[in-house]
Amino acid sequence: MPRIRYCNTPAGRVAYSTSGAGPALLLDTGWITDLRAQLELFSFGPFLERLGERFTVIRYDKPGCGLSDRDGVDLSFDGQVAAALAVADAVGAGRLRLFGASQGGQLATAIAARHPDRVEALVLYGVCADGRDLAPAEVRESLVALVRAHWGLGLKAMAGTFVTDPTAEDLAGFTRFQRASASADVAARLLDVYYHTDIRDLLPMVRARTAVLHREADRGTRFELGREVAALIPGATLIPLPGTSHLFYHGEWLVVVEAVADFLTERAATEPRLTDRELQVAELVAEGLTNQAIARRLSVAPRTAETHVENIRRKLGVNSRAQIAAWVTRHQLHS
Repeated sequence: MPRIRYCNTPAGRVAYSTSGAGPALLLDTGWITDLRAQLELFSFGPFLERLGERFTVIRYDKPGCGLSDRDGVDLSFDGQVAAALAVADAVGAGRLRLFGASQGGQLATAIAARHPDRVEALVLYGVCADGRDLAPAEVRESLVALVRAHWGLGLKAMAGTFVTDPTAEDLAGFTRFQRASASADVAARLLDVYYHTDIRDLLPMVRARTAVLHREADRGTRFELGREVAALIPGATLIPLPGTSHLFYHGEWLVVVEAVADFLTERAATEPRLTDRELQVAELVAEGLTNQAIARRLSVAPRTAETHVENIRRKLGVNSRAQIAAWVTRHQLHS
């Protein structure tokens, strides 16, 4: 179990823990948290261990959640941002990397936009620019009301948006975690804050190297919403991922953790570094295949192939497929 420490923040006293070794990585998993219970949820523990091989991972319980103070706390979006920064200060992380998932991606974006001197690199997963885009107003209002009135039913109603086709065991584990994380009232208030947070004005202000990871069939946050976020952040890389689960540590989690770790360890000034998948796509471009043909060869959606080609162009600083092919030839000669 993690060693728990506490620090005072503008939003209330917050519990936090660190694990692993390497550059500081502040992790915000979204909505509600519990430092201990989350370790037992799906593949979160192994995911954290993988990150800990390269980074000092900083986790914390949001104000009102887990082991943090639950009374008299500030649950506003700005309060949550202030709490995250206070945790970074408490561990002496003046400059850090950020990984924010879902609602945590909005918080990470706010930190990167408002404090560019503190953020070296940013990875967002399953994020949207405006919480109102997640569902129609009547659906959002009904879910918040259901969570507040009956936590158990609220969890069951939302489980399908987090985990695809959850089993009885999945539901039981998810319910235990959520109930340990927060009271019904706090969970409802934090959900309502998420549904009313719009970070579109902050996205163009982000200056850190940024990757936006999004599963193509994410049921909780549509792929198009992640694509919008990537388009609004200058120079951001959109990395489509397979799968339907909204939780980064459920389903094909190894693909996610490798993408996160690889991007966060890149150096902006070094030789362009393509991921294994991007290198595969680049080689197919060099063979003369169109995006449609690449999609068929790799059994991915055409938009995924197109996104990979655009990422390759950006990383290599080229404008044409012929230039990608030329780079592949040089790369193969020096391999």
